[in-house]
Amino acid sequence: MTDNTQHQQAATPELPTQYVPADVEGKLYERWVERGYFEADEHSEKPPYTIVIPPPNVTGSLHLGHAFEHTLIDALTRRKRMQGYETLWQPGMDHAGIATQNVVERELAKEGKSRHDLGREAFIERVWKWKNESGGQISGQMRRLGDGVAWSRERFTMDEGLSRAVQTVFKKMYEDKLIYRAERIINWCPRCLTAISDIEVEYSDDDGELVSMTYGEGEESLVVATTRAETMLGDTAVAVHPDDERYRHLVGKRIKLPLTDRTIPVVADTHVDPEFGTGAVKVTPAHDPNDFEIGRRHDLPSLTVMDERAVITVPGPFEGLDRLEARSAIVAALRAEGRIVAEKRPYVHSVGHCSRCKTTVEPRLSMQWWVKVGPLAQAAGDAVRDGQVKIHPQEMEKRYFDWVDDLRDWCISRQLWWGHRIPIWYGPDGEIVCVGPDEEPPGGEGWHQETDVLDTWFSSGLWPFSTLGWPEQTDSLAKFYPNSVLVTGYDILFFWVARMMMFGLYAMDGTPPFHTIALHGMVRDQFGKKMSKSFGNAVNPLDWMDAYGSDALRFTLARGANPGVDVPIGEDWVQGSRNFANKIWNATRFALMNGATVEGELPAAEELSATDRWILSRLNTVVAEVDAYYEDYQFAKVSDALFHFAWDEVFDWYVELSKTTFMGGGRPAEVSARVLGEVLDTTLRLLHPVMPFVTETLWTTLTGQESLVIADWPADSGFRDKAAEAEIEQVQQVITEVRRFRSDQGLQPGQKVPARLTLEGTAFAPHEAAIRQLLRLTPEGDAFQATASLPVSGATVALDLSGTIDVEAERKRLTKDLQNAEKEKAAAEAKLGNEAFLAKAPDKVVDKIRGRLTKAEADIERITAQLAGLPTG
Repeated sequence: MTDNTQHQQAATPELPTQYVPADVEGKLYERWVERGYFEADEHSEKPPYTIVIPPPNVTGSLHLGHAFEHTLIDALTRRKRMQGYETLWQPGMDHAGIATQNVVERELAKEGKSRHDLGREAFIERVWKWKNESGGQISGQMRRLGDGVAWSRERFTMDEGLSRAVQTVFKKMYEDKLIYRAERIINWCPRCLTAISDIEVEYSDDDGELVSMTYGEGEESLVVATTRAETMLGDTAVAVHPDDERYRHLVGKRIKLPLTDRTIPVVADTHVDPEFGTGAVKVTPAHDPNDFEIGRRHDLPSLTVMDERAVITVPGPFEGLDRLEARSAIVAALRAEGRIVAEKRPYVHSVGHCSRCKTTVEPRLSMQWWVKVGPLAQAAGDAVRDGQVKIHPQEMEKRYFDWVDDLRDWCISRQLWWGHRIPIWYGPDGEIVCVGPDEEPPGGEGWHQETDVLDTWFSSGLWPFSTLGWPEQTDSLAKFYPNSVLVTGYDILFFWVARMMMFGLYAMDGTPPFHTIALHGMVRDQFGKKMSKSFGNAVNPLDWMDAYGSDALRFTLARGANPGVDVPIGEDWVQGSRNFANKIWNATRFALMNGATVEGELPAAEELSATDRWILSRLNTVVAEVDAYYEDYQFAKVSDALFHFAWDEVFDWYVELSKTTFMGGGRPAEVSARVLGEVLDTTLRLLHPVMPFVTETLWTTLTGQESLVIADWPADSGFRDKAAEAEIEQVQQVITEVRRFRSDQGLQPGQKVPARLTLEGTAFAPHEAAIRQLLRLTPEGDAFQATASLPVSGATVALDLSGTIDVEAERKRLTKDLQNAEKEKAAAEAKLGNEAFLAKAPDKVVDKIRGRLTKAEADIERITAQLAGLPTG
């Protein structure tokens, strides 16, 4: 078992009568931090265990998703620390380029100013001021939750060290020709006024319109269809399939583009599907990625018709209109010319939206900086294929491969001021120079730095090694890289995980950033619906922590955490977990009042009762189960196993069965007190990673030792006693069956009943006092009359119910219930025996009737037994 010789407990440890989380949690957490329990020593000889926090946005606050993920990570790191690992949970925050700039720009707008009024340097100073004063409130909320992070190592993606890492990687990739500048179609957000990457675009099926219109005149005309009529102002061709006989006579000719004074060519391109629509498509190279590629193949000009705010810039009647206003105006103008062939409204189609502000994204031709991801993505895929990195659960591997195997080049430039400014300098004669962290930028007239900043995911992709001091070869990097495991949601498998894989393998000489990727699902409400303010079901986890304690929230979240599966949660479940914390508290108070102790060695086997041997056997089985579940990231099974062991077996059975022993005093009471102390000691250790506050308070009171955070994790001693387990199982069956009979007869739980126990063999003899105590069975006495007899599990319990119930009234009630059950059985059997009914009835209906038959049969058996048990005469 465990070594309990470090510190001796107080003679009479006491606990308050009630557990009040608010009185405990804050003080405990500060004590843990002050004593440095969560810090990590890179010079330690202990084996390392490293997890990085998925860095929350500096603008963010703790939501249920954070609380869920942090609970899982904290459970893993607390357990590993107790197992003797040098454990580092690396904290920090992301500078969140677009989100943070938006926050500060909104503040400026209240003052009637824009960032351009301040200028770049003054605006950046303003953002830093906001960050230092208002940003990062989530750090305090993490403390409320109990996050055991190494606060002295906290990093920020814009701090000096991480900025150096970003500059170093950029220059290396630029020199390796993995970063380049090119004009291509990008996703543009007209509200955030910046490019965004493919994975920052969220698609939804929206109501729109499909308009079919005629291009050209007479025989030299064709019909095209579009959902974005405003882009026709930028058309530079119409494309048809080379084998489409309908349009062969038009290929190579020029036709009139409506509403303009231009003509455009008809080109043949295999990209066009002749079976879709009319088989002719308008080509707008500056505003559609597929059209851009057609344009490149046919050397078509690219005409940009909107500015950065999606306002039409083409001179004429539509200039100055927003894209949606222009869409309606252009359709109306085409209709007036008789060119509208068909209009379909609503037309449901997939539309891309900015993941941050939900504005409809506009494809736009733009000069941007790009990462050539081909070789990086190949390495990221191979690292999983060859087993260097394991994805858990394994079925998520397919999603990972589907993504990295088809990854397009990544647009990394953002038209923002807040972020890592791209370290490129342009000269007066077209020179381009990439500047490393220790290099002076070129000077002289005409030289200027790139104004764009890098995508936030560029810096967060370096997180597993930049936080450890890279590019310097630090002791921390040598000790804690690669990370042991990455715990994150499947929803950012592509956003963040793939980025870290690519950067880690590239920058760290082929060493992946982590050994295991453990993916979890999303937190949803109790009905399985996504939580959202717009749905009215969003929950502030701080409210639940205030009401029920942090342990209750943590335990509820962990108990729902099956790998890769979404987690439903409701307030009543958190209340249930609060009740569990109270149960642990009250049971430990009872144990302490009855002398439970961890002092000295466990008594020899011959001194242990069957009840003692049973609980110690079960304890070791649970230790082994919990270890296996943790290694498989089965947090729900860990929590469920501990809940049922602690509540059902320790508190509801062992404590209750031992009460007569404690009442009897002497050596047997001392033995059971030591066993109970051992069981509580180990159970509290097992529960600690998920419920740190209540377990710490109880364990330090029980043991007198310093802290559970640095205590040893329980080990399975190998002790098993199947005979004792079978014996107590029989005792449990006797007690359970008699309790059920008492309830069926309408007896109150505390009502005492005379009884005679006939205990066959020796198995039950030591337990008679406990059985009588738990069942409220008094000795039979001289006037005892056995009016009911229950044979159960090798024992016979004869009860004297005379005077306790109205036998005749009870017999009438049960007889009526029996008749109803028999009618229900007959009706169900009749339907199930009707072949015509079975042939026509849906499977659900048939299954329902089978269920009614099963219930009726069980009711008949139960009521018959109750009638047989009634007093006679």
